[in-house]
Amino acid sequence: MCPKLASCYNWAMKVSELGEFGLIDLLAKMISSSQDKKLALGQKLILGIGDDAAVWRGDTSPQLASTDSLFQDIHFTLEITPWEELGWKALAVNLSDIAAMGGVPEYALVSLALPESTEVDNVAALYRGMIEAAQQFEVAIAGGDTCRAPLVSITITVLGRAQSQGGNMLTRAAASPGEKIAVTGALGGAAAGLEMLKKGLQFDPETTAELRRAFLRPWPRLAEGKLLLARGVKAAIDISDGLVSDLKHICEASRVGARVEIERVPVSAAAKAGFGERALALALGGGEDYELLFTAGAEVVEKVKETISCPVTVIGEITAERAGEVVLVDTKGEPFYPNAAGWEHFAAR
Repeated sequence: MCPKLASCYNWAMKVSELGEFGLIDLLAKMISSSQDKKLALGQKLILGIGDDAAVWRGDTSPQLASTDSLFQDIHFTLEITPWEELGWKALAVNLSDIAAMGGVPEYALVSLALPESTEVDNVAALYRGMIEAAQQFEVAIAGGDTCRAPLVSITITVLGRAQSQGGNMLTRAAASPGEKIAVTGALGGAAAGLEMLKKGLQFDPETTAELRRAFLRPWPRLAEGKLLLARGVKAAIDISDGLVSDLKHICEASRVGARVEIERVPVSAAAKAGFGERALALALGGGEDYELLFTAGAEVVEKVKETISCPVTVIGEITAERAGEVVLVDTKGEPFYPNAAGWEHFAAR
């Protein structure tokens, strides 16, 4: 191990003290320091740990890969998540990572761990959901693995490619001061749907249906990611951990700051109908909306708005000051402090 790296960490600390993103940073540094950049495979690697997908040079175009895991009672509970919707969501959240790069998904590998008491009909329902998503987004489920475990675990790896041989991609590290911050769709619906299902809340049929859809059947913005890239956008991320948390990832990777006007944030109409004023907090920190958050010059954003099929809202601006930080302001320009942060594994709770 690199001596400099060894001196930077207290190796006796718990992962809850280091935090999810601190742990990712540590592992990324360990891997980076161990790789021989002179070897052929090292030279082919374009992006490793730290973005929505890994990227390396293929024979005809850059190749992309992303993997994600869903664990029972951490990411989902079977009490509120039907098996078929679980299958759709498990694949969709991985496809969203490819969308955030402006890439094209091609193949999926599924590793499934199940208690031996699991009913075959439930496993079939899980795969019906995955197959539906795969067909919708033109992805082939190419194989995987199964094993026994005390709880259900689903790990999916999606393999894809860049749109062109030139290999242009959306990344977290390409935001620049003066660019506008924009988001597709509306936010807060998934977090509102989760709370509705967990607490057994009752709303009108239209609100209930939309909140269920937002949480259980997210729609990866693959077509929109390709369009952003084609229109000249360079920096993007999908909103999985929450608007503020994911914008902070862009700021840290690009070494810039961000200023967001909270009244501009597009809050889900269904979240507003069900949760009133709390809907803004759900939009800022709830996560799992899987919309695309991106930055670009004003002219580029206008080009996107003219051709994209979903709403696009400008919510703020990238700044040169306070690198790595996201500043929220209210209608008077005063600092606004949300009650909830975004999702982070290993955080003390």
